[in-house]
Amino acid sequence: MAKAYDIPADELITHLAENLKKDKKIEAPQWSQFVKTGCHAEKIPQNRDWWYIRCASLLRKVYINGPIGISELRSEYGGKKQVGYNIAHHKRAGGAILRKALQQLEGAGYITKKSKGRTISDEGMKKVDRTATDIYKDLVNSRPELGRYG
Repeated sequence: MAKAYDIPADELITHLAENLKKDKKIEAPQWSQFVKTGCHAEKIPQNRDWWYIRCASLLRKVYINGPIGISELRSEYGGKKQVGYNIAHHKRAGGAILRKALQQLEGAGYITKKSKGRTISDEGMKKVDRTATDIYKDLVNSRPELGRYG
């Protein structure tokens, strides 16, 4: 059985986002189509399904780095912002998006809240591991010379 560590992050996040969208447990808020992801971003996200991609990315980050808090996640999802002619400085991402996404993942039963941050629940671990196993099987079937991916 493959784990999240064995699969490339972009493929795992894409497949998890599709699964979260099909589950109907996670729904994008009304304001998500108008909001930027932080003060470092100049425009709103161009992908219409960015909310599900962000939730899948959060699920993977909590799986790998948990327990993890909002402050650490804001730093990781932040980016550089150019201020005048000076060099660009790192700005943190918006906390409301991360909080709302984590609350939805908690409501779906994929994440639990601990005293030191959020950790993955048993249900969330099953979902990530099953998705990773499906991706791994597809990779091995399409390229048998891999044997073990990575």
